[in-house]
Amino acid sequence: MQGVLTGFAVIAVVIGVGYLIGRQGYLGEHGREVLTKLAFHVASPALLFTTLARADLSVVFSSRLLVTAMSTVAAAGVFVAIGAARGWGVGRTTIGALCSSYVNSGNLGIPIAVYVLGDASLVAPVLLFQLVAVTPVALTILDLSGRGGEGPLWRRLLTPLTNPIAIASLLGVAVAASGLRVPDPVMDPLTLIGNMSVPAVLLAFGISLCASTMPGRGADRHPVFLSVALKAVGQPLAAWALATGLFGLHGHLLLDVVVTSALPAAQNLYTYASRYQVGETLARDSILLSTVISVPVLVVIATLLG
Repeated sequence: MQGVLTGFAVIAVVIGVGYLIGRQGYLGEHGREVLTKLAFHVASPALLFTTLARADLSVVFSSRLLVTAMSTVAAAGVFVAIGAARGWGVGRTTIGALCSSYVNSGNLGIPIAVYVLGDASLVAPVLLFQLVAVTPVALTILDLSGRGGEGPLWRRLLTPLTNPIAIASLLGVAVAASGLRVPDPVMDPLTLIGNMSVPAVLLAFGISLCASTMPGRGADRHPVFLSVALKAVGQPLAAWALATGLFGLHGHLLLDVVVTSALPAAQNLYTYASRYQVGETLARDSILLSTVISVPVLVVIATLLG
């Protein structure tokens, strides 16, 4: 249980620092916006490139990745179906679908993988799937449904190639697949810049809490509760059912896929919502509530399957 508590403690402290910064106004009225743009346009692309360029792409063909992909699609698909039926809009529904299925595999997943699963590399399948497949698709939808939805068809089709997150992910995969080694004078500065990503996202999230009301209230309460229920309960249940019923996983392999599926919604989803100015309250409340609820959920999973 130490990994669960350590991971959440680190996140809580940094978010708390961001909250104090916002309360004191140290970064001015545009501090959150600056941090969000820094993370989206500079730090996160650097982090994604350096992570994927060094990754072992053989995990793409593992059964764990298939379970992760199918449980992600299942949770997101439920939200999309309900969002379409309720008329929540493309952008808002996309953010909600991400909050229902996109797990915090980096700053929380890694320590949990180390202390609960015993191997940090076990989060690689979900990390790669999210970076290579989910992120480019979701951001392309947000681009096309917002300001990118206008203009010539050829320009809209090239939208994925203009997104810094998608570009960095694809370049990182290309480098890893080619087997090339990026020289240290190139990789080291990118690594240093990428190290700003998670702190910037968490600080911006903390600042946003200064002006927020109690989570789960207001016009977004139904999408928030739905996304949290899918993330905390629906996705891990889907992963367990798929792993045991379809792939025959058991023991440590079963624990691995269920724990990673039960991780809360990733903080960088708030960066995406802020960047596209859609579903910001939905993202913030979903991330906060799913993070709190995932603590007892992960403890129960580790107890039952560990």
